[in-house]
Amino acid sequence: MSIISSNEYQAIGLAGTKMNTELSSQDVKILDLLQHDATLTTQNIADQINMSQSPCWRRINRLEEAGLIKERVAILNREKLGMEIVVFATVNLSTQGRNNLQDFENEVKQFPEVIECYTMAGNWDYMLKIVARNIRHYEIFVREKLISLAHIGEVHSHIAVTEIKNSTALPLSTGL
Repeated sequence: MSIISSNEYQAIGLAGTKMNTELSSQDVKILDLLQHDATLTTQNIADQINMSQSPCWRRINRLEEAGLIKERVAILNREKLGMEIVVFATVNLSTQGRNNLQDFENEVKQFPEVIECYTMAGNWDYMLKIVARNIRHYEIFVREKLISLAHIGEVHSHIAVTEIKNSTALPLSTGL
C-alpha cells in the first residue's frame, strides 16, 4: 500500500487537517467513491478497492473521525423541486468592523435561500449563492430579507442563465 507524501497530501488539499496519519492511496479511493455515491455499502467499497469489509469499515470510521467526511447527504434536483433561479449576489457592507461582519454572517446563515456564502478578496465583501423558485421570489427575498439587514451597502445580482457544471466532488485523483 502506498502512502501519500506530505507534498501530495498538501496538493490534494488536506494540509492543515488535524490527522495523525497521512492518507494512503486506499483512503483516497474510499473518499472518491463516497463523494460520488454516499449510499455505497462498506462491502461495495471494500470490493471496489480490493479490501476486506472490516478494515474498510475501520478506514471509513477513521476518515469520519478525522473530519474528512463531513456528512453523507442526498443531492436534490433543484429544478425538479421548482427552484429555477440561481443567483450569485455580491455584497458590500456599508460599514465594516468585526461586529458588523459577524452580525451579517450570523444573519445570512438563517436564510434557507442562501446555500453558500463566502468572504471575498477584492472589490466585494461577500459572494452569496442563492436559489429561488423564480425571479419574483428572488426579488421578494432581496427586498424583504437581504437588504433589510443592517450594514448592507450594496447588492449586485448575477443571474445564472445556463448551468454548465455543478459538482460537489473534490478533485482527489488529480493531485491539484
